[in-house]
Amino acid sequence: MQNITLGYAFCGSFCTIKQSLAQLKELAALDIKIKPIMSQIVYTTDTRFGKAEDLINEVESICNEKIIHTIAAAEPIGPKNLLDIIVVSPCTGNTISKIALGITDTPVTMAVKAHLRNNKPVVIAPATNDALGASAKNIGILHNTKNIFFVPYRQDDPFSKNNSLVCDFKLIPQTVEAALEGFQLQPVIQPPVIRK
Repeated sequence: MQNITLGYAFCGSFCTIKQSLAQLKELAALDIKIKPIMSQIVYTTDTRFGKAEDLINEVESICNEKIIHTIAAAEPIGPKNLLDIIVVSPCTGNTISKIALGITDTPVTMAVKAHLRNNKPVVIAPATNDALGASAKNIGILHNTKNIFFVPYRQDDPFSKNNSLVCDFKLIPQTVEAALEGFQLQPVIQPPVIRK
C-alpha cells in the first residue's frame, strides 16, 4: 500500500467512531497519504461519545490534512483524480442506502460518487442498527456493485438488536489491501460474538 492516497470518511455511527479512529491511526502509521472526509453531522455534532471539535482536531492531527466537510470540497475528488481508494468508516445505513441509490447530498456521498467515476475502489465499513431491516436491500445492491468492497461484518447483538450489523474495524487495513488488488476480503459475513 505504498505511494497511495486514501480518503477516509466518517459517518454518524458515533458509538463506533473510536474503533474507526484506531484504524485510521494504523493506516497513518504506514505512511499512507490520507485525506479525511466527514459528513456534516459528524463535523458539527457533540454527543455523549465526544465533542465534534475534539474529533476534528484529532483526525486532522493524524492525517496532517484539513477535513473535507462540504459537498463543494468533495466534488473535485473525481475530476482531479485525487484518491486511489476511499474508506467509509463507520458507514451508516443511511449512507449505505444513499450510495446504493446514487444520492449525493452529503460530503461523504459526494466523495464516493466522485471517486467511483474513476473506477477505483470504495471500502464500506458498516455500522448500522437497520442493516437486516430497512437497509438490507441496499447492502445487497452494493454487494453487486463494481468497485464496492465491504469490511467483513457480523451481527453485533443478535438478541437485543437483531437487525444490527457492525464490521470488524480491525480488518480495515486488510480490506483496503485486498480492495486495491480488486477482491473482496472473505468471509465477508463473520460469526457473531455471543455475549452471556
